[in-house]
Amino acid sequence: MTNVTVDIIIDAPCEAVWDVVFDWTRQGEWILGTKVSVASGDGASQGSVIEAWSGVGKVGFLDTFVISVWDRARICEVVHTGNVVVGTGTFEFFELPNNRTRFVWAEDLELPLGKLGQLGWPMAKPFFSFGVKKSLEKLARLVES
Repeated sequence: MTNVTVDIIIDAPCEAVWDVVFDWTRQGEWILGTKVSVASGDGASQGSVIEAWSGVGKVGFLDTFVISVWDRARICEVVHTGNVVVGTGTFEFFELPNNRTRFVWAEDLELPLGKLGQLGWPMAKPFFSFGVKKSLEKLARLVES
């Protein structure tokens, strides 16, 4: 299991940030190389299933996950159930003074490809973290506009 945690301060209240983050079909506007849709449920409650295609063109993978915790404008936890991405994801929202939000995106993941994945992760992690950070910066610009 490996952990990646990235956070950002956004100049908007928690509710506004939450509304953009969990507009699933719009996540592709701020998450690099990803298209997201609700596979079952309403996408806004425990048990809903979400599908995210990550990649470029036809080269990529499908990340499926189930919402396990949904506490509006506070926390959403998901369980990744796909063939490539397995583990948990947590999205937390912390109210700050002056109508600002600290948004934290954390992933606890089992690395794919066994020993090869474990050997390659130290080289891949900085790129993965960079991509998530860039996505959060794009999210902040979207919410703040």
